[in-house]
Amino acid sequence: MSQQNASSDIELPHLTGLEARIAERIAPTLADLGYELVRLSVLGRDTPTIQIMADRANGSLISVEDCEQISHAAGAILDVDDPIPGAWMLEVSSSGIDRPLTRAKDWERFAGHLAKAELDVPLNGRRRFSGTVMGARDGNALIRLDDGTEAVLPLVDIRKARLVLTDALIEASAALAGLDPEGEDGGEVRQAPKLNPKKPGKK
Repeated sequence: MSQQNASSDIELPHLTGLEARIAERIAPTLADLGYELVRLSVLGRDTPTIQIMADRANGSLISVEDCEQISHAAGAILDVDDPIPGAWMLEVSSSGIDRPLTRAKDWERFAGHLAKAELDVPLNGRRRFSGTVMGARDGNALIRLDDGTEAVLPLVDIRKARLVLTDALIEASAALAGLDPEGEDGGEVRQAPKLNPKKPGKK
């Protein structure tokens, strides 16, 4: 589910075709700005939307201002490369607290937290798994299931995987960002909302 960018040793989500080409072009610039690409999707036909999900290099959530900076940087690259004929839209968002696990480093970083995963290819007749993240090894994600057994999931076969929102995860995310989990006024941790600048591509 993850791949290395040969030119810069940046670990990217496992993507193919157009999505892989776009990710390989924008990831180095995002890294220079202190961000990491968590997920990238191209949706729609008439006016495709390029969805970029990112976080800071230390794994903490990005803000609206970060989304704007990423949007401007990625948009400038895509304007030059012009990977999609006609008009397109660009949407940038934070990965969120219950973030997707798309790279080996995600499985390492969030070891000890609960997650759910679904495979494209069944493993021992099973596609869906849930349990405690145990890290990653040799191109595989490790997860301890509710019955105590450990499943070894090939990263390239993971269709989707996401953390389960728990109090422990909220506290860990707040600590990573240097915030009080309850907020100064007793509120919950703020999450960066999606930013959709509705940026048209070249026509």
